This record gives sequence, structure tokens and C-alpha cells, in this order.
Amino acid sequence: MISIVIPVFNEENNIGKLLEHLFDNSSSKNISEILVVDGGSTDGSQQIIKKVISVTSSAVEKSQKKGLDCARPDIVLLNSPKGRAKQMNFGAKHATGTILYFLHADSFPPKNFDELIINEVNKGHLAGCFRMEFDSNHLWLRLASWLTKFCWRACRGGDQSQFITKDLFNDIGGFDENYIVYEDNILINELFARKQFVVIQEKIYSSARLYEKHGVWKLQYHFLAIYFKKWFGASAEDIFKYYKKHIA
Repeated sequence: MISIVIPVFNEENNIGKLLEHLFDNSSSKNISEILVVDGGSTDGSQQIIKKVISVTSSAVEKSQKKGLDCARPDIVLLNSPKGRAKQMNFGAKHATGTILYFLHADSFPPKNFDELIINEVNKGHLAGCFRMEFDSNHLWLRLASWLTKFCWRACRGGDQSQFITKDLFNDIGGFDENYIVYEDNILINELFARKQFVVIQEKIYSSARLYEKHGVWKLQYHFLAIYFKKWFGASAEDIFKYYKKHIA
């Protein structure tokens, strides 16, 4: 069983669509619950999540009364201190599934993503991600999307989502909460060091909104700068300062 963990902060434009997408592209028999972990949203994110929970519960109840099978996984809204690492760790602590699936609010996994993940775990692949495609026709983003098909460390990132067995996640110690940004990559580094990473070739579709906001080449330059700063030993604080100055 899979526990889906979605960290959110002011995601009113995406979270409702994502929850419906998850319902439509997976089987409830494989999903323990969907844990939406809010880091203090000030927009309408929580209201949308609560509405989806209410509508879903009502639809399931009506179907049951008619003798119909309209099962959907439970959605659990959790409140956590802000910070993706903190939010995802908090969600993991409340997860009941044996597999954790960490998903950004603007990333939409492929059809039957649950079965694809379970199949890999059954093969002994305890962690991994999907191949990714940005919702952009920009030449560089198309190339970057294509490169995610390869199981190369440099081509990995949180937008590709992350599945990992709960036992392995706990053994690693979860996400390093010292990292306000780059937390996904720190966990991925640990998985590559353990030779526990696989790339599922079906595509997850992710938003290029941050590239559109800052400019593709400018943002890619800063991401590469962060990558090399970490490579040469920059601390979590140094990386966050750089991110806050140039991106946030």
C-alpha cells in the first residue's frame, strides 16, 4: 500500500486538480491515504482541500447506499511548520502505507502510477522516480525533460516525484530538515550512494512555472550554481542564502 505525501504552501491553483488527477489515475486498493501537509497557506488551499474531502466522502456514501463501488482513498489534511523537508517528514510520520510517495502539488503522475511503483518495489527496487516532462516547449526544458530518462544523478530532482519504502526512508532518517531548499537532492544523494534508485520510464508532467517566472536560462544558471556549491561543500545555510538572494 502506498501513502502519498504532498507538501503544500499556497497551492490553490493546483491542489484540487492534483487530487482529482490522483483519483482518476490510480486504484484505491493500492493507496493507504493521501496526506496533504500544509505549511501555513494564506490563500484558499485549505478550503479547497476540505471541499474535496467533503465532496469525496459524500459521493462515496451515496454510492454505498446504492450498492455501488465508488471507493476513493482517504485524504488527510495535516498542518506542519513551513518547509518541504519538515512537511514531508511530518507526513511520513502519519503514513500507514509501506511505500511513501512524495509528490509536489504541481506535478501530475502517469496513469496507473500506483501499480508502476508497486511493480518496481516487488522487483527489489526500493526507491526511485518517474521520467519527467515539463509543460513547456522551450528547447532547453525539452532537453532537460528528455535527459530524465537516464538514471544519472545530475538529472534528478524533486519535480520527478520520489517513491521509497518506509523502512528505507526511516533507515536513512528521512529528509534532512537543515535544508530549507535542495532537500530532495540530499535524500537522492543517499539513495544513489546505496545504489537504490530506479527511473520508471512513464512520464510525470510538471509545471515550468518557476522557469517562466525567472526566465529559463537565468534560473538554470542558479540551479547549476547551487548544484556545484553543494558539490564543493557548501552548507545548508549557504545554499539557502544563495537561493533566497537569487530565486526566492
